[in-house]
Amino acid sequence: MSYEIFCGLDVGKATHHATGLDGDGNRLVDREIANDETALRRVFTELTEQGTVLVVVDQPSSIGALPIAVARAMGIEVAYLPGLAMRRIADLHPGNAKTDARDAYVIADAARTLPHTLRRVDLGDESLADLSVLVGHDDDLAEQATAVSNRIRGLLLQIHPAFERVLGENAAHKAVLAVLVKFGGPTGIKAAGKAKVGRVLKAGAPRMGERLTNQIFDALAEQTVVVPGTAAAEKVLPRLAEQLLGLQQQRKQVATEVEEALDAHPLSRVLTSMPGVGVRTAARILITVGDASSFPTAGHLAAYAGLAPVTRRSGSSIRGEFPSRSGNKDLKNALFLSAFAALRDPASRAYYDRKRAEGKKHNAAIICLARRRTDVLYAMLRNNQAYIPQTPQAA
Repeated sequence: MSYEIFCGLDVGKATHHATGLDGDGNRLVDREIANDETALRRVFTELTEQGTVLVVVDQPSSIGALPIAVARAMGIEVAYLPGLAMRRIADLHPGNAKTDARDAYVIADAARTLPHTLRRVDLGDESLADLSVLVGHDDDLAEQATAVSNRIRGLLLQIHPAFERVLGENAAHKAVLAVLVKFGGPTGIKAAGKAKVGRVLKAGAPRMGERLTNQIFDALAEQTVVVPGTAAAEKVLPRLAEQLLGLQQQRKQVATEVEEALDAHPLSRVLTSMPGVGVRTAARILITVGDASSFPTAGHLAAYAGLAPVTRRSGSSIRGEFPSRSGNKDLKNALFLSAFAALRDPASRAYYDRKRAEGKKHNAAIICLARRRTDVLYAMLRNNQAYIPQTPQAA
């Protein structure tokens, strides 16, 4: 579709700055507008009277959601300019000032002259909008849970290193957290006795309960001195453990809601048919990529995800291909983790083994696998076709 007017919006909490350009780069609108429907409709109507409009924002969610919804309601096409691309394009324009007016002009001019830098906005899809909110909330909960878990381990390391060393990665296990909630820290656990602690651990972790109980009390016997701050830590640890259990329960609830929202999208079955792609990964892919129609080839999608190697050549001193440090970090992380989870799939495992046999390290081989799976993923989304199992080729 061809556009005659390009409207760049530098969005903000209370106000946005709108710059409208025609095909020759002449300014038709250049002013600040309030973040409400009436003001947005007024500007969009003024521009549509002069031609077909494309509205481009620098942030498609949160504070940019209302302009997108208003534009969509008026039948106006919407796109967004990623932040990294915007910063690079801004360097091509004269001046070093950082103002809303300049940013809005850069966005509009990029839409006019560099349309390939734009990304489609899929927030008109209700299921994707729901997924975006839920996944964002899950990300926040995950950050909070990690912070609380680290705080628990930090306190245990401070007052009883041997005890923390035994727990290790199990410090966030629900059975260990139940022990901390009920008995407190090392002093309270030691006072409660092996039998009581063992019953709580076995109830929450039947397979490792007995072994972990023995390891805990062996570690408690290694330290006889009481480190300053232990009494306060005994009070804080149960609260932190209870807080972490609550966060884990919330994440479990959100996961159910994400799965329900994902099921409402027609591409959910296509994505989850691929080995290694679970509910959270499929949701992340849909939010970031949609149906992949905005990417001309699988290579463009891989470059956007930061999985395509970057060629560097300069004389005879620098030659070769290196991992990309750019791209969408969330998408890259999701594709990397899904490739790691897909090692149980025979075809994926065989490809990974071939890369290891070529001398690549584990992470490099996983990135190669993720890049290969991106080609398959692109074809699945483009054709709306479920994953077809492949015959593995040995290393």
